[in-house]
Amino acid sequence: MKAAKATARDARFAILMDGDLTPTDRLRSQVAGARAIAADGGMRHAAALGLEPEVWVGDFDSTPDELLGRNGHVPRHNLPARKAISDGELAVMRALEAGARSLVLCGAMGGARSDHMLFHIMMALRIARERDIEVLLTSGTEEASPLLPGKPAMPDWPAGTLFSVIPFSPLSGLSIERADWPLDAVEVAMGSSLTLSNVSADGLRILLGSGTAALVASFDV
Repeated sequence: MKAAKATARDARFAILMDGDLTPTDRLRSQVAGARAIAADGGMRHAAALGLEPEVWVGDFDSTPDELLGRNGHVPRHNLPARKAISDGELAVMRALEAGARSLVLCGAMGGARSDHMLFHIMMALRIARERDIEVLLTSGTEEASPLLPGKPAMPDWPAGTLFSVIPFSPLSGLSIERADWPLDAVEVAMGSSLTLSNVSADGLRILLGSGTAALVASFDV
């Protein structure tokens, strides 16, 4: 039994990114017991989430001295400021190399850079599709996750949660059950607002036939 628990823990990683984060009870429960890797300024979220990162990845050129001093005991993987890949993606790659089967990208949804958020969502879609692992992006007040064809999504959101299905390609065979606006195997054009701003009920179930899409949910805090 102890070996099984250790394996489960080792498979879940929290990646601390430098976006906005509200440390809600829901978020704390999602990362409880997970291994953690901090990406540069994302280290500022560690204490609020009760996490001790095993490594701190980044170029640290804009990291406050106070944060560096307070977390000087955490092993660092120093990176050049000029590079062809983000600190966040490198932290994710490190987790995957360590055998991650579930990723919670904390601080991946908010912040001043909307381009970072879009890249995080697209990265999550690619990883989930190529590696068949669970990926959750969260700011505490918002969550996003890949919606993979043929795999029913049954989120544990409270009834009344506002959510959208974001199509990154034309979608086929999209069904939504137990929501204010149910759908039955519909076609959705890329960029269509048909699946914007739905409301969940108990037992929400979403199934996609083909295409590339993400679920985005907003929570009252």
